[in-house]
Amino acid sequence: MSTFLPESIAVYLPTFVQIVYLITASMFIIGLKRLGSPATARSGNQLASLAMFIGVIVTLFDREIISFEYIIIGVIVGTAIGALLAKRVEMTSMPELVAVFNGFGGAASALVAAGEYLRIAEVNLPGSDLFIMCISIFIGSVTFTGSLIAYAKLSGKISGNPITFPGQKPLNALLMVVILGLSVYFVIDPTYLVPLLIVLGISLLLGILFVIPIGGADMPVVISLLNSLSGIAASAAGFVVGNSLLIIAGALVGASGLILTNIMCKAMNRTLTNVLFGAFGGDGGAAAVGEGGPKNYKEAMADDVAVMTAYAQRVVIVPGYGLAVAQAQHTIREVASLLEAKGVDVKYGIHPVAGRMPGHMNVLLAEANVPYPQLYDMDDINPEFEKTDVVLVIGANDVVNPQARNNPASPIYGMPILNVDKAKTVIILKRSMNTGFAGIDNDLFYLDNSYMFFGDAKKSLQTLVGAIKEL
Repeated sequence: MSTFLPESIAVYLPTFVQIVYLITASMFIIGLKRLGSPATARSGNQLASLAMFIGVIVTLFDREIISFEYIIIGVIVGTAIGALLAKRVEMTSMPELVAVFNGFGGAASALVAAGEYLRIAEVNLPGSDLFIMCISIFIGSVTFTGSLIAYAKLSGKISGNPITFPGQKPLNALLMVVILGLSVYFVIDPTYLVPLLIVLGISLLLGILFVIPIGGADMPVVISLLNSLSGIAASAAGFVVGNSLLIIAGALVGASGLILTNIMCKAMNRTLTNVLFGAFGGDGGAAAVGEGGPKNYKEAMADDVAVMTAYAQRVVIVPGYGLAVAQAQHTIREVASLLEAKGVDVKYGIHPVAGRMPGHMNVLLAEANVPYPQLYDMDDINPEFEKTDVVLVIGANDVVNPQARNNPASPIYGMPILNVDKAKTVIILKRSMNTGFAGIDNDLFYLDNSYMFFGDAKKSLQTLVGAIKEL
């Protein structure tokens, strides 16, 4: 019973806390649901943030924490860092930021579990609680270092190519067995702290070994999986501290992350096991040269593209990571508006793994106020390409490569793609003929109905805007 509230009120506090937890959990679920659409994502995020704020305040009362000095300092520092990042981080760096968020979420869960053990080390805890502590520390630590490696790969700090060495998989398996054995030993004798510290150290190492063999082409899946792991770690930490709200919130993040990971794998026609252990993709590089020597492509200039698009009936825009790099989302929105003013039907085709994180293109286009009804996912837009006059492919590569349909020897064979090659004309905006993250040449570039429009996407589109206005 609370010692800082009147007894007549304190007796009802546990019931009140659980009711508030139920309300905030419902707010989390509603907020998560609203995140499913760019039109409601902002309000969903605000609702979930409010729920978290309420949950923190109620937890302080529930735990009778009345000294807030360190908490206030943490809130001020965290708010300042968050506000600075929100202002300075560009959309191209958003995947890296999400990776860091996942990492620190996992680290926080591991620290909560470790801190709870240190707080009640002399209490005779049941073995189940001790084992959950180990799970939280293990998953949180793996998520932390794994996310840092993902950040380094995405930001170019280290190579995006798979980094492997002989015996890596057996070593990972051995480390997992050691972690399990030490966790069991810790449950048997929790007074001896060394096994827990070794579990922490090995888990940090395992997070590095877990991500370095994964190539750049699989980073969207890795980010989604690490996000799920951060939620699972938080849920485990909730069991450690006996907080139902943390359990629910972590479970929601963990479950939604796993669902999204499964969607990403299906979009690439690969299993999660193949993503984690397949060592596929990398930084991208120079285009491959076929056995018959250099391949021929046709190049178009801004005036050519302006005529083809302005006098078309239907135009589909396919955005990719190159659009984000060039920060050209507002310019392509201007192009679309000019075409619509001329009576052209404009739509956007979005591949599930376009960009470098789940939903990257949707967020990018929402920032430019592209109407949500104009965004079509892969399954909805693919039947439209055969009756489309012009497709503008901006920075996308592997997700429009016909090799996925036509070449059984290709590493992306069977991967669902946007069938842009079936349109009457395809305009590809790229800086060069370099490959995408899968590291393979794109047959689309050399088709009879394809034209290359070289240059920085933003500058090319700005030139296109001027050309359209002159028609």
